[in-house]
Amino acid sequence: MILYLASFVIIALALLLVFGNFINLKIQREGNKSMVELAAIIRSGAKTFLRREYRIIFPTILIVAALYSLFRESWSGLSFLFGSFMSITAVEIGMRAGTYANVRTTNAARQSKSMSRTIRIALLGGSLSGFTVPAFGLLGFLVIWLLSGGAHSDTIGYGLILKSPCNALTIRLTTYSLGCSLVAMFNRVAGGNYTKAADISADIVGKNIYNMPEDDSRMPNSIADFIGDCVNDIAGNISDLLESFVATPTACILIATQLFKDNPSALTVACMLPFVLAAGGLLSSIIGVYTVIIQNRRRTKKVLRPNGVRKVKYWPEAKDPGKQLDMATYISALIMMGIALLGSYFLFKNIPGLDDFRWGWISPWISTLLGIISSVAVGKITEYYTSTKYKPVKELAEMATEGDAFVVTKGDAIGSRSVILPVLVIGISMIVAGLLSGTYGIAIAALGMLSFVGTTVSIDAFGPIADNAGGIAESCHLDPEVRVITDELDAVGNTTAAIGKGNAIGSAAFATVALIMSYIGSYPKSDFDNPMVIIMIIVGGIIGGGLIEYFTSLLTDNTIKSAKLMAEEGERQLRIPGVLEGTVKPDYNRVIGMAADQALKYMFIPSILALVSPIVFGFPFGPEIVLGLLGGSTIMAISRAIFNGNSGGAFDNAKKYIESGLLKGYKKGSAAHKASVVGDTVGDTRKDVVGVALDIFIKTMSTVANTLAPVFYSCRLF
Repeated sequence: MILYLASFVIIALALLLVFGNFINLKIQREGNKSMVELAAIIRSGAKTFLRREYRIIFPTILIVAALYSLFRESWSGLSFLFGSFMSITAVEIGMRAGTYANVRTTNAARQSKSMSRTIRIALLGGSLSGFTVPAFGLLGFLVIWLLSGGAHSDTIGYGLILKSPCNALTIRLTTYSLGCSLVAMFNRVAGGNYTKAADISADIVGKNIYNMPEDDSRMPNSIADFIGDCVNDIAGNISDLLESFVATPTACILIATQLFKDNPSALTVACMLPFVLAAGGLLSSIIGVYTVIIQNRRRTKKVLRPNGVRKVKYWPEAKDPGKQLDMATYISALIMMGIALLGSYFLFKNIPGLDDFRWGWISPWISTLLGIISSVAVGKITEYYTSTKYKPVKELAEMATEGDAFVVTKGDAIGSRSVILPVLVIGISMIVAGLLSGTYGIAIAALGMLSFVGTTVSIDAFGPIADNAGGIAESCHLDPEVRVITDELDAVGNTTAAIGKGNAIGSAAFATVALIMSYIGSYPKSDFDNPMVIIMIIVGGIIGGGLIEYFTSLLTDNTIKSAKLMAEEGERQLRIPGVLEGTVKPDYNRVIGMAADQALKYMFIPSILALVSPIVFGFPFGPEIVLGLLGGSTIMAISRAIFNGNSGGAFDNAKKYIESGLLKGYKKGSAAHKASVVGDTVGDTRKDVVGVALDIFIKTMSTVANTLAPVFYSCRLF
């Protein structure tokens, strides 16, 4: 009871801070008239798109919920709806924060010319997304957990039509997670198509044909891209990491109920540790993020005077935004290590019968530690391959002087090389966690990796806010010094976004392996001496890998179709007399509407592929082929996602490296710059459409499989 109360208190604190931060953000000034008008267009476009998207997906959510209540467990449909609702609510809050923070970040740079103040406003906006994700995810999980009776609930559930028995608690938790996953998939697929169709078309037409600056207001596709950044990089990221955050404690509890079903005391504490880590992680995120916000507030205090703004410096001005954001991560990670140590000690120290824990109570702590260290390590590896500070991006920028083909080929090589270290980190961590704590240790490592997701999402949301801030500065023709500040933040934001994607796929690897192990334990054991069982698993693995490739092709092809149409429309509008001269405004609403229409048109089939794939193969051929399907898709998706995210991030920052004048002898509009733009258009679809959706794909498949494994076993045709 103390743990539950403490969790609710931390959730309440986080939501109070969200409310307070939102008020604080709103009172900041937006800037001049043109800035206010552009910010209103972005805010309205993002809001309208999400409303249209949710109206379309709502019938699908209702149908899936009804099917689960009818055929699996009578209340599971409601828990599925609850998960969808929590995800949508978190997205709404984060989206509003992002669309208010972008213009205020621009204005902070415009008025103060201070890096510290600009960082503070952008991170303040990002913190609303960051704190909302774990707060809503944990709140919903706790509510279902308590209403269903907790760890020792032995309620047997039945569908309203199909009377196949199941554990009501685990089905409700799993369908809650699945509700979050389905919303995340729709958001990622639709948002990715929206933003990258706009971005690619703006780059091809605006930069490479008309030699326009990035984010030029004469190019209507650039304005659509501002909205796309919000609906993909904020809304999509919130729902993505919320479903990851929910999936990991679900995996922990599924494993715990299987491992410790005959040891009530061990079952209790094994189910409590995920709550300690989730609530403790939220608290550590609050401390880590607020340390940086407060520190940057104290760096430069501005006092308004009749003759302007006077700066009173307390601490030296911030020079490197990346170091500021790293500080938030390190503080959160260190605090989380301490909380995990205390939680493991007090929960497990006097519990008998923990045969799977090789080193007793310290085993789950080391597993958590492995997840935390993996998170930081994968982040640093990602930073090395995608940041303008390091050799890979510099080499890629230099290769742009040789032409388009060299840029693309070099970017592919960087992406491929960047895969090996993260998978080694993840693989070794899994092995050690498994040796020390069994399959429960792997699930706990996944939760450790995502425990301070509040910090990860805050920093990740910082990126699109900074990107929009720079775009507003360019479109509203502000002082070039403003764009220098926002560009530096944007380059860091590209890297933090890549780090967030690395964390998402890394945690997905841990969580999916745990879910696969839970899946194996949820139906009667197969006879692995039977050659047909082995054949089914191998065939499933081959098909699973093929599904990832097919899913990738759908997303890429759909985005390119949309980008082609939008490029044609953008070029048509630039030929309207007066648009290029800046005396006539293009029709922004037409292009924004086209981006939304195309994204929603191509959203449905890729989004439900992960949902239906286990069903399509499971009912005819049984649970063994689905086991292979999960394994093959997971192996393929992990490497694919890391490759896509890192190569895309490297392409983007190589372009920014040249645009910033860091490649001597080359500048915007040069042949090398245009070659880097080609590389960026290749990378755009990789990092912001495909890579970000693959982790959701494998977790959705694994979650669906866990809810239906016994049904596959008893109802298969062959």
